[in-house]
Amino acid sequence: MATSETTGGISRERLEQALQHSTFAQLLGAELLDFAPGKVSLQVASRPDLCQHHGYMHGAVVGFMVDSGCAWAAASMVGDVVTSEYKLNLLAPALGERLVCRSEVLKAGQRQAVCRADVFAVKDGAEKLIATGLATIARV
Repeated sequence: MATSETTGGISRERLEQALQHSTFAQLLGAELLDFAPGKVSLQVASRPDLCQHHGYMHGAVVGFMVDSGCAWAAASMVGDVVTSEYKLNLLAPALGERLVCRSEVLKAGQRQAVCRADVFAVKDGAEKLIATGLATIARV
C-alpha cells in the first residue's frame, strides 16, 4: 500500500497527453492500461523489431517498462517527476504476445518516491513474471 506525505499528482488525462508527446513511448507502442493514485499498469505488444536475436523481447524494452511504470505511478501522486535510479532483475525470457507492467508507489515524500514494478509476459492468456524492479523517482 502506498503512503504519501505529498499531494498534487497528475491525472490520467495528463499522463495520456504526456504519452502522446513521448516519441520513445510511441516508438515502443506503450499503452496505459490502468491508472489510480500510486498505481499504474502499462503494456507493450511484442513485435519482431523489439526482440533480440533469440526472439525474446529485448531487455531494454523491459527496462523501459519498469522505468516508465514507476515514474508514472509516482507522477500520479506527486506531479512532474524524473527517474533518479532503478534496479532491474530479469527473471525469465520475455516471450509472449505482449508485456504488462504493474507498478506501485511504496513511499512518496517531499522530494522523491520509491516505487516497485513487476513485468509479466502474456502468452496464450497466461501471465508469467519475467522481471521485477525498484526505482527512486525524483520530484521536479
